[in-house]
Amino acid sequence: MTERVPVVVIVGAGFGGLAAAKALRSAPVRIVLIDRTNHHLFQPLLYQVATSVLTPGQIAAPIRGILRTQRNTTTLLGDVTGVAKEQKLVFVNNADSDEVPVRYDYLILATGAGQSYFGHDEFKQYAPGLKTLADAVAIRNNILQAFEQAEAEEDPVLHRDLLTFVLVGAGPAGVEMAGAMAVLVRSSLRSEFRRIDPFRRCERGPKIYRCS
Repeated sequence: MTERVPVVVIVGAGFGGLAAAKALRSAPVRIVLIDRTNHHLFQPLLYQVATSVLTPGQIAAPIRGILRTQRNTTTLLGDVTGVAKEQKLVFVNNADSDEVPVRYDYLILATGAGQSYFGHDEFKQYAPGLKTLADAVAIRNNILQAFEQAEAEEDPVLHRDLLTFVLVGAGPAGVEMAGAMAVLVRSSLRSEFRRIDPFRRCERGPKIYRCS
């Protein structure tokens, strides 16, 4: 009798999930990789999409394309909503149905991190996060729309309010985002608008950049 091949379910196709799948390429297992999107995202460069430096396609690659030569791996598009440890099942919502059970022998959860508002989820509608391509595109559109609104505004007193951007967080993403926005203004937007001066002088403080 043929011995059953163990099933490894990997939830998430970020850096961790893909690394796990590739590490098992020669193992005698069947891999099921589940992700809510069909692409692998190079998240560190999201800020460049948000500031129009790169296009979404330049920092994302199809998951199936990455694993196309890995014959022991199947990719599923879906959102994992729960795990039944005793039954060794994960439940997946997809385009056609909800709570579809997927059996596993081994489970790897590599779902990454979500946006945190430190207990103030009401901030979400005013302060979008930067975790997905959709987030980056939305921020890019909001930035460009702000300049368009300022250009259309006849009252110069209101230009400063329309062109004030607040970045919360001075980690790598926050600092890189601030720098990329400054480059966007200096290299492109400053020469394209006639009724506003989008340039803002930036001064370096002791720990973070302060713009005025």
